[in-house]
Amino acid sequence: MDGTPHPNADAPAAAPPTPEEPTPTVEVVEGGEEVGRLPLPRRNRGEVFGIASQLLGAARIRVMCEDNTSRMGRITGKMKKKMWIREGDLLVIRPWGFQEGKADILFRYSRTQAQYLARRNLLPASMNLFSTPEAQSDGAPAA
Repeated sequence: MDGTPHPNADAPAAAPPTPEEPTPTVEVVEGGEEVGRLPLPRRNRGEVFGIASQLLGAARIRVMCEDNTSRMGRITGKMKKKMWIREGDLLVIRPWGFQEGKADILFRYSRTQAQYLARRNLLPASMNLFSTPEAQSDGAPAA
């Protein structure tokens, strides 16, 4: 205000923090145009796929994980009011390192996104409940 320079005016700007590693994503392309990107579990951080099996209340959900372990999932704070989770939804979870039966829920896929991952064979065999009925029939007529 008085014309004197700020004491840190000559200090170099701080470099932006470098990310540890990029988030694994898959590009969603529909009809030749990119629609968006879907995050995949970061295996190096212990994240896995899971399916919501029972709603327990108080931001807690029973989740069946891809390693055939049932865990109590906790909806993280950033998802609590923004994203509703129903039974049968595909989730990305991070199991707790200090308590085996619990995990944090990090992301919920919509039904369309889960079917897209199933068509691209990005889901493990234990989680592949989202493939379309046409793909399961293999062209054989029903008896």
